[in-house]
Formats: sequence, structure tokens, C-alpha cells
Amino acid sequence: MSEQLTHISPELIKTLSTLDAATLFEAAGQKGMIDPAIRPAWPGACLCGPAVTVLCPPGDNLMLHHAVTLARRGDVLVAAIHNFVLAGAWGEILTVAAQARGIAGLVIDGAVRDTGAIAPRGFPIFSRGLAIGSCTKERFGKINQPLIVGGVLVRPGDIVVADVDGVVIIEREQAAKVCEAAGQRRQREQVLMEQLRAGKTTIELLGLPPVRAGEWQGA
Repeated sequence: MSEQLTHISPELIKTLSTLDAATLFEAAGQKGMIDPAIRPAWPGACLCGPAVTVLCPPGDNLMLHHAVTLARRGDVLVAAIHNFVLAGAWGEILTVAAQARGIAGLVIDGAVRDTGAIAPRGFPIFSRGLAIGSCTKERFGKINQPLIVGGVLVRPGDIVVADVDGVVIIEREQAAKVCEAAGQRRQREQVLMEQLRAGKTTIELLGLPPVRAGEWQGA
């Protein structure tokens, strides 16, 4: 199922999980940002792991059931359902099934439901919306094929990082490089914040253009 991931070490995944999505997005050259309309289904949700991609027909979640049985511990399901948001394609039952298999979370360009029951279980979900409607389980789609989710190409094995600020997809071949760059960026920001606390300004430290005469008026 995940032979593409053999070159990505658990240590790298662990390190990436300590970095926020915004920093990783910047470190990746501002690439991989999922549509910001796809948000945490409950406050505090965050996830990190290799993608298992799932394409479902609108209003049908059969392939999500199959994906749960095929995914490995630590995988993140990344699903597209043609932006259909009138039915919850994921709920409490699939959550229990996914947690039993050690799946790290779900990102879905569609709707979910049962979030009141899912939140206490701590299963991270990022979705386009919430809907109480039910899905059929009859039509086949695709699993582990490249697909567009939230405007971004996601391939099996690409790394998914999501937190309160949003979701970023990191190309698997670039994961180590992006991780290193993100760590360096975080260190620079720590130094910057120390300088700000010492009295420096962002104008000075970032080399921002000064306000020209006549462009600013005091209170």
C-alpha cells in the first residue's frame, strides 16, 4: 500500500509534526497550501503523516470505507468528493474504525458529521463543511491515485501537515529539505522576536521601506 514511503523515516515525520503548517508552507517556497475553506472540524485538531488519497463519487463514501481497511498506521486519508457538502461522508463509525487501525487523521474536500462525538475521541479531521445528510455506499472511485484536493495536487506518500492555521501538502521528495528549511526559519524567527522584545522594530529588522514625508499623520 505505502511502498512509496520507505524513504521517509519515522524520525522525519516526527520532526515535521513539531513544525506548524504556515512555517512549512513558507519553507516549501509557498507551495502546497490547501484551500483555506478546508478547516478543522473541531478546535485543536492537528495532524501529520503520509497521504493515502481517496476519490469518492458525490454523495457516496464507499471508497473511504475501503481506504480505512487499506491504510497503514500513521497514514493520513486525503479525500476528494467533488466538493459535495450536502452529506457527511465521514462520521463516528469510520472514526472508530480508523483509530483502531492507527490512522493519523482525515483531510476531506467535502463534509463530515458526528463531530460532537468525534472531538472527544481526538481524531483530527479537516473538512470543507459539516452536514447531517447521509451517504450511499455503492459507487466505486479510486484509492492511492494522484488527485486535486482543495486546489492542490496530492500524490500518495506526500506529507500532510495540518493545524489551526490550515493544511499544507509537502512533496515527498522535498520533505527532508523543507523540514530543514523550516527549522532554520523557526530559529531565525526566535532571534527576531528576541530583538523585538529588546526594543527593535519590525521596520528595522525586516528592512521595510520607510514612510515618506506626507504619507503618515499622527493621532
